[in-house]
Amino acid sequence: MSFVLRSAAWPAVAVAGVLALTGCSQGGDSPSASASASSGGSTSSLATSAQSLLTIPGDADEDTRRQYVDQNAMATCMRAKGFTYTPHVSQDGAGDAINDVDGKDYAAAKKFRSKYGFGLYAGAVYRNDPNVWGSEAYMNKDTNPDSAYLKALTPTQKKAYDTAFGAKGPTDAHNKLGLTGCLKEAYDKAYGPEKSQAEIEKQAAEDKERALAAKQALNGNPELVRLAQQFASCLTKDGINVTTTQPTEMGDMVKFQVGSQLPPNGILSLSKSEATAKLTHEIDLAKKDLECGKDFRAAYFAKYAKHPFESVTG
Repeated sequence: MSFVLRSAAWPAVAVAGVLALTGCSQGGDSPSASASASSGGSTSSLATSAQSLLTIPGDADEDTRRQYVDQNAMATCMRAKGFTYTPHVSQDGAGDAINDVDGKDYAAAKKFRSKYGFGLYAGAVYRNDPNVWGSEAYMNKDTNPDSAYLKALTPTQKKAYDTAFGAKGPTDAHNKLGLTGCLKEAYDKAYGPEKSQAEIEKQAAEDKERALAAKQALNGNPELVRLAQQFASCLTKDGINVTTTQPTEMGDMVKFQVGSQLPPNGILSLSKSEATAKLTHEIDLAKKDLECGKDFRAAYFAKYAKHPFESVTG
């Protein structure tokens, strides 16, 4: 697994691809408008009027740029078919919260972890906070800016809307995902024509090869190896079990240990007192992990920027 939380997120909060999300989009949510995990406040890019489009940030990375293109294309397509559609790229505070958990910004991480730990049990304590992942309020919040419009449609109008919006259907004879309607039009503009299964597998193999090379570069770096050993020694002195000293695994190790103990029925199955006790323990571990890994993370993130990778499985 990658050290960076983006590729190994909170339990039950998988980082899904655009195509995986399109199958859940019948309510009017487009692929890039789905909510992300957060414990740090909500921010989003929303068109200023029913007929406007989003302005792509000048400093947007390629993935973010494609999300904006996708949303603007969805809006253009739906409006051309006579429907209201507000383009919306939801950031939901996820980027900041992820950095806070990972410890790239030490000061921000210290503030975050002092209240939320790793962000695992916090939702069961702060149940009414819609910005805390896993809370009742978070699970129930509506992130679709067109909700009121959709609720006002008659059954006939809603059926027509759904047809125009499109869906993800079964794969065809060439193993291509069966996108329809504006979903397909927007996806093609943002990401290019759908790839065949063979093309997807070829790309996945190439990505895996690059990721393995990046991991090897980081795990073989003498400075990171030395700092990882110091990190591990500090954790051991604090009574925390160390299961690996590989640089690419160290940063997430304690967090994943806590995550592996989450209740099978979800954190909301805990009573308030049980959840508070769990969060208190989590906060203690998260703070110790942050302090022990301070020097390691300072070096790791600088080198990770030169050798980025996503999780490698298989």
